[in-house]
Amino acid sequence: MAVRFITKRFIGEYDPTLETIYRHEMCISGDVAQFEILDTAGQEEDALLIEEKIRWGDAFLIVYSVTDRCSFDEVMRLCFLVNHTHASGGRRSGLEARPPPMVIVANKKDLAFDRMVTREEGEGLARGLKLPFWEVSVRDGWEETAAVFQALYADVLQQGDSGPASFRRRGVSKLLEKIPRISSGLPAAPAGIPGPPPRSLGPPGPPSRSFSLSSFRDFLPD
Repeated sequence: MAVRFITKRFIGEYDPTLETIYRHEMCISGDVAQFEILDTAGQEEDALLIEEKIRWGDAFLIVYSVTDRCSFDEVMRLCFLVNHTHASGGRRSGLEARPPPMVIVANKKDLAFDRMVTREEGEGLARGLKLPFWEVSVRDGWEETAAVFQALYADVLQQGDSGPASFRRRGVSKLLEKIPRISSGLPAAPAGIPGPPPRSLGPPGPPSRSFSLSSFRDFLPD
């Protein structure tokens, strides 16, 4: 999902054990959004390591496969873990009572004959957790994937204050510094999908905002 968003290409086969931080820049309604996306390998069993990665992120995609009910059953636990970690860690000064932005994403809707989780079940879970819900096919198109990331970015802006520094991490994690970083190397370009209204952030020129996103797809069972 991260590679599809960044490169617009679908990669059907890849090594899920490689942990990577992708950096990508795109223009969303006049704002230059700088994404850092942690694609986790899910190899560690140490709860402290998982919590450190959760603290690193400003926003979260909780992704399950509609062809895998076990992954769907993990969604509620992961949402609780994210909320608990951020609430207990004081990640956001003055906003501890507010959970970080999260989106529940059901992937592989194109595999209709292999489906094990209905759309209604996904919508019902998201409604119960009071979280946005998307059902997408990463394989079938880039637009849906980009819309998910853009919607999450809008949620981050809504929770933060007006300064671009709102979403910068306070400290550098030694664990995260060891993870390879890959830059898309692509120039900022219009997303081509609806976004939040343009915002005036000071001097002329495109304002830049940055936030970090953790993907917990690989924490889910195969």
